[in-house]
Amino acid sequence: MKTEGETVAAETAAILEGILKRYRDDDGNIISILQDVQDVFGYIREDAVNWFSKKLDIPASRFFGVVTFYAQFHLRPRGKNIVSVCCGTACHVKGGSKIAEQVKKELHLNSEGETTNDKRFTFEVVRCVGACSIAPVVLVNSKVYGDMTVDSTSKLIKKLKEGAGAKK
Repeated sequence: MKTEGETVAAETAAILEGILKRYRDDDGNIISILQDVQDVFGYIREDAVNWFSKKLDIPASRFFGVVTFYAQFHLRPRGKNIVSVCCGTACHVKGGSKIAEQVKKELHLNSEGETTNDKRFTFEVVRCVGACSIAPVVLVNSKVYGDMTVDSTSKLIKKLKEGAGAKK
């Protein structure tokens, strides 16, 4: 892991310079910078935060405060496919937690927020997605699957692993 005083690789620095040019006149606009970093790298890299912190003379803690406050930001690489299980009230009452456990089992993951070793899938638990009438709900890359059961979830994950409906 790089320390705050170390520089990033030349290729990364060139990418970060491009992002910085867009926001330098706007006092750094931390959220926009972080959105661009995540768009480019797929997550918020620590070396990128430290680089911007130095360039803009803004403490890295301010960047990390924003990253940890907003659910849209991720500090770890994510898979190409995001499998989300709703565990809001309606989904929870109708078995959302059991479905979440099945997804972890099928993807060989230990906890929510993890990504498979091949970087194909990230599993997450979300709160109400507004589809209570078809609870419990599983989302795959924002596509909603309603009235799910442990069995139908298992079949869905197996199809995704085989490539049906999943990004490769």
